[in-house]
This record gives sequence, C-alpha cells and structure tokens, in this order.
Amino acid sequence: MSPSWNRTSSAIVGAVTALAVLTACGGSGDGSNDSTDGTKPVSITFWGWAKGSKEVVDAFNASHKNIRVKYEEIPSGNAGGYAKISNAVKAGNAPDLVSIEYPMLPEFVSQGSVQDISGHLTDDVKKKFLPQAVELTTLGGKNWAVPFDASPQAFYYRKDLFTKYGVEVPKTWDEFRKAAEKVKKADRKARIGTFFPDDPTTFQAMAWQAGAQWFKAEGDTWKVDTSDAATTKVAAYWQGLLDDDLVRNNASFSPEWTNSLKSGGTIGYLGASWGAGVLTGTLPEQSGKWAVAPMPSWDGKPASGMLGGSTFAVTKDSDKTEAAVEFAKWMTTTEDGIKARIASGTSSAFPAAAELRPAAKQAFDATYYGGQDIYQVFEDAGASIGPNWAWGPSTGTTNTVIKDGFGKVANGGATIADAVRAGHDATVSELKKRGLKVEG
Repeated sequence: MSPSWNRTSSAIVGAVTALAVLTACGGSGDGSNDSTDGTKPVSITFWGWAKGSKEVVDAFNASHKNIRVKYEEIPSGNAGGYAKISNAVKAGNAPDLVSIEYPMLPEFVSQGSVQDISGHLTDDVKKKFLPQAVELTTLGGKNWAVPFDASPQAFYYRKDLFTKYGVEVPKTWDEFRKAAEKVKKADRKARIGTFFPDDPTTFQAMAWQAGAQWFKAEGDTWKVDTSDAATTKVAAYWQGLLDDDLVRNNASFSPEWTNSLKSGGTIGYLGASWGAGVLTGTLPEQSGKWAVAPMPSWDGKPASGMLGGSTFAVTKDSDKTEAAVEFAKWMTTTEDGIKARIASGTSSAFPAAAELRPAAKQAFDATYYGGQDIYQVFEDAGASIGPNWAWGPSTGTTNTVIKDGFGKVANGGATIADAVRAGHDATVSELKKRGLKVEG
C-alpha cells in the first residue's frame, strides 16, 4: 500500500467533523423485514449503470437462493441517474440499493437519502478495502456505502496512428500539447483528445492531479477554493488547447465523441481505469489498435487524480438493509463477483479490494490492448493519486454550475476559469444556505 493512499485518508478524515452536522438526518436501517435465513427469498431492487452490472446480478441470482436481485439500468449519475435516484427517494419509491460515485456520496448523505450501514460492515470486511476508499464512504464516523472500485486516471491512445504520425506518447502536459500540435499538423481533421463540457469530474480529476484542494474542513468550517494556483494552471492549459483547436469539445460518450473515435478523428482519450472497458464495448472493431499509458503530469513524475469510482448505498426507506448490503459485499469483495463483472467484456474495474486485483486482471481479456498488462498501469497510477483532495457536501450544486459554464465555452460565452469561479460562488452560497460555516 502506497504512502499516498494513507495521506489521502488523513485528508478525508479532516472532513468528517464538518460533515457530522449533516449526517443526523440520514436513515439507519435495521432490516426489520429483512431475513436472509433461507426460509423465503428476500427480493431487493438495485439501480446502477456500471458496465457488467447485469452480468453480476445474473451470477448472484444463479448462485444464491436466499436473496433475489432485480436490476434496473439507469443513466449514469451526471447524465440523469442521480436526479432519478433523488426523485425516487422523495417520492418514497426508491430501490433498495443504488450506485453512487464517491464525489456524490456526501451530497446524498447530507440530504438524508441513504442509510447508515455501519452495523452491517464489520472490521474484517472494511479491512479488505483500501483505507482511502473506506474513508471516502465514512462520514461523521458512520459508514454510508460499500466501496467498489478505485479510479485512477489513464491515457488511452491509438498506437497505430501515433506511430503513423510519428508522435511520441507524452509524459508531461507540455509534451501533450506538442503531441497535439503534431497530430493536427499530420492530419488536419485529427485531434489527440477531447474536452468534455458536460463532465466537470474529468476537469476536477485534472485539478486533483495538479495538487488542487477545493474543499478542506477545519473544525466545523468548510474552506472552499477552486481558484488556487493548481486549478488556475489547469484551467489556463485547457483553455489554450481549446482556443488553438488542438482538442475536440464534445460531450462525453456522445454520438459525436464515439463517431470521431471510430473515424480516427480523435486518437486519444483522457479517462480513468474504467475507461478501458468503455473503449472495448464502444469500439470493438478497433481491437489491437489501442494502448494505455500513465496520465501526463506536470513534471513528468507519476501523478493521478481519481475520476469517479463507485460505491453501493442503501436508500433511506429500504427495509431490506441486510440483504442489500450482503449483495453489495458480494459484488465488491468476492472473486466470483469481480469475475462476473469483468468477464462481461465491457468492464475494466479496478477493485478497491486489493486482493481482488489479480482476479480482475485474469478475467480481463487484454487482447484489445495487444496483450498489454493494463492493470499494472492502473496499479502504478493508483499509487500516485494525490493525497490532499476531499469532496464537499454540495457536489451536485458545484458540478451543475460548472457544467453550465463549460457549455458556454465553445461559443466564447465563457472561459473555463469563469465556469470554475461560478462553481465556487454557487458552492459557497449553497453551504451558507444550509447553515454551514464557510470560508472562501
């Protein structure tokens, strides 16, 4: 386990005090109508969107008689999934178990939408996960979700076209810009990558990698700063790439983005460990043409942020907490669970449970990447995740406002820096509205 994981844990612990005042409204499930003794199957509902989820549910149902899981695929969180979950909770018809990414968990906890599951997560289970993943799901001294994966950044590139254009795989962001210029010069219709205006989390991962710290809890006060030197540097860098037409500006996973990859109009993808499965599922005809490299860094030394990463939480009104957590633990801590997901051919999940990574690597068909050991790339990236990032309790507000601003960048209506600043101001306003002490 790398020192940076431990340092990150310490940073997250500092957020617990400020969040503690928010967690009193969260539900605490006792599973009163929840029996998994085998006398009668307990039926639970599960909403998610991660690749391979249906295959995991099918494998669980085939191997368990005491619990039956009904799965419904919903849009990914920022594409409408979180709104669907929130609306279902408010209407009183939410599923038992939901997928929530680390950045959004504090928001759902603060809204009282999920249950405290501390009584169902024993120390022997929690020690299977990276301490950092446990800390990200522990708020106010209580456990609110079962962590699933870590999500270090990675750079995916068309090795055949990099070779054709004589482009070296960039190790620094300066080299990335030079590579982008070379790609455009070699083929005026080609670009090295994409800025995602609809996905603030990708930008946040870049800021995290650069050493930014947007949220910091000291005592009962939240300190918010999205205009620090690291973030300012990242914003200016990406603004320059857009201004000089060196990267595309397409919504993430949109038809435009996909078609550009298919045509060779875009030859790189700055994503995360789970992105390997996205490419294999989206572009199966390009098998053997892609490779994975570490994310470029500012000084050439290994550095990564986290882009997403999933947890499983029990909604506040579920009376089947025990069964829901048992299913979540099976998905996240057993070889059968991880193999079922990755054998689907669409998932490249990097488990938070370190002991499952060999099974994940074995289950993943690396043919698409020419037999490359992509899990070693993820392992190295995971060890380099920056130590000082924490998520605040109003990520939904922050991201909505930044996303709106990013959408105006293409037509010159705003800059990236403008959007990030607007996100800062909206976040401070929202936290004050909630009665929290804020500096920023």
